[in-house]
Amino acid sequence: MRCMLKILPKKERPGTGISSFRVREDNDPMNQQQLVERARQVKENAYSPYSNFRVGAALLMKDGTVIDGVNVENVSFGATNCAERTAIFTAVAQGYKKGDFEAVAVSGDTVDFLPPCSICRQVLVEFGDPDFKALLTNGNADVKEVTLEELVPLAFTELEM
Repeated sequence: MRCMLKILPKKERPGTGISSFRVREDNDPMNQQQLVERARQVKENAYSPYSNFRVGAALLMKDGTVIDGVNVENVSFGATNCAERTAIFTAVAQGYKKGDFEAVAVSGDTVDFLPPCSICRQVLVEFGDPDFKALLTNGNADVKEVTLEELVPLAFTELEM
């Protein structure tokens, strides 16, 4: 079953104002539009020779740093890594910890808004707070903002053994 989302014209969509996130090191605010544009730009670096489906992600850290990620395919497909996880794993390799993550923009050439896959959603839950923002885009550069709690309402959050 395919999930269909109706895209309203920009003037009719609630919450489409550009909101500022935390300040970057150069003291300029990183807003939704800039984060989405960064994801759209980095998408060009995706390695997707098998599906030709390029995805870019721009991960905003609470200190204002933005970390890019792209999907990297592998002929075995199971070894493929999504853009969101590429960005998250890069952040962890750079020393960021759980709770340091503020927002992610995800960009692909799709008609519908492009949400993270279920594996990426669970990885986002591992590092993000419930109010972590996900900016979902489509090929027309429309944006739908959701919180992590809205994206993954029944997430695994604790290991109880």
